[in-house]
Amino acid sequence: MFSRFKKPEQANQKPATTAVGSGAPQTRAPAAASPAASLPKIAVVAPKSPAEVTALDKERKKKEKMSELKVELHKRLLENLNLAALESATEGNLKVEIAAIVSEALEEMSVVLNKEDRTILNQDLFDEVMGLGPLEPLLKDETVNDILVNGPKRIFIERGGKLTLTDITFKDERHLLRIIDKIVSAVGRRVDESNPYCDARLADGSRFNCMVPPVAVDGSLVSIRKFKKDKLGIPDLVRFGAFTEEMALYLQAAVSCRLNIIVSGGTGSGKTTTLNALSSFIDNSERVLTIEDTAELQLQQVHVGRMESRPPNVEGKGAVTQRDCLRNALRMRPDRIIVGETRGEEVIDMLQAMNTGHDGSMTTIHANNARDGISRLENMVAMAGIEMPLKAVRSQIAAAVNLIVQASRLQDGSRRMVSITEITGMEGDVISMQEVFRYERLGIEPNGKIIGRFNATGVRSHYSDRFRQWGFELPASIYEPIA
Repeated sequence: MFSRFKKPEQANQKPATTAVGSGAPQTRAPAAASPAASLPKIAVVAPKSPAEVTALDKERKKKEKMSELKVELHKRLLENLNLAALESATEGNLKVEIAAIVSEALEEMSVVLNKEDRTILNQDLFDEVMGLGPLEPLLKDETVNDILVNGPKRIFIERGGKLTLTDITFKDERHLLRIIDKIVSAVGRRVDESNPYCDARLADGSRFNCMVPPVAVDGSLVSIRKFKKDKLGIPDLVRFGAFTEEMALYLQAAVSCRLNIIVSGGTGSGKTTTLNALSSFIDNSERVLTIEDTAELQLQQVHVGRMESRPPNVEGKGAVTQRDCLRNALRMRPDRIIVGETRGEEVIDMLQAMNTGHDGSMTTIHANNARDGISRLENMVAMAGIEMPLKAVRSQIAAAVNLIVQASRLQDGSRRMVSITEITGMEGDVISMQEVFRYERLGIEPNGKIIGRFNATGVRSHYSDRFRQWGFELPASIYEPIA
């Protein structure tokens, strides 16, 4: 449990004294602070010394020369390597072959490099031939969660919830487009002026999205959400502070008792990670079907069928939507259906599945809180083109959805399960709900870290009888709030 946090006591300010005429000093109340005094001080950056400027200029010129050298050597590699034999070649043999070609080319060009630069150059060329060029080191770095490319010269990464600019660059826009084409062609798609964007999946499961000119104004835009090889379980998330053991105990009962659950949150808030963790409570005897636009879920059950939607081809035909997959999944005798993200007309089929014997189904949606999540579901039903009275839509939602789990990424980069809300039915024309657990923010540390704690609201679960019938006797203490 989180410890109690106290605000630091402010130091007592001594009253200012001033002499009036020749009399004794008199106490005077401190003047009110001016608005300028309360503003944060702006750090003044000291100008760089001439030596530092010279060193930076030298380093920049060296990088430019190495980049030009790499382009020339890459052309020679393509001329000398047997591209048809690359698929069967081992990594070790290919690196030896590339090193030999590079060594011969450097001698012809009368270029001398030290051992360290030559090793880096050989690895970069190997990444260009077999990998994704400059992005390859970032893909291999386990600490990097997201890779964001804003044109050929600006590559950002997200590490620990914070975005930072890297010193890695592409040679030019053509170089970046070549890497993009290499990625999308591997999954049978293409990107050009007529189809300037694409959503794909890398060989390791990472999610890839790109947008190229003329739609991308300042150069091609690339976003890569890296695939986690080590799936985070419930104990890991509790240890990281995403939620508490009491909340985990409640969620275990909710999933095992086959409540229909929606995980709500914004982009990068940890919705898919939460959904993966919740799926660990599903029994191995159940048949689970997953439907996603880009396959990201990592379910560990024995009986899992995975489906992925498909965009239209160049002629605009052959598209397979999530709704198509969901309709077909209903004919495949599933016990549970898990939709990676509900964002459109498939919502009506998802709600019908939850209402017609597929209890325990789960999905994620984009919303800021539980009430907004309900509004999003109503809007998506309207987008499906089905004309239904609003009360009928809300009645359908109230009957289908049992629990909304709200995930959020706070401004310090941490991800928290900020709310667990139950849907309890209808009161007139309004869907009634009750919050069982919430995250309370208590303050912020000087380094920007959020201070807070998880707390129960004091409301007993609406599904307590159902938990008991399924053999989950939750202690009443988990619903008691911390004073």
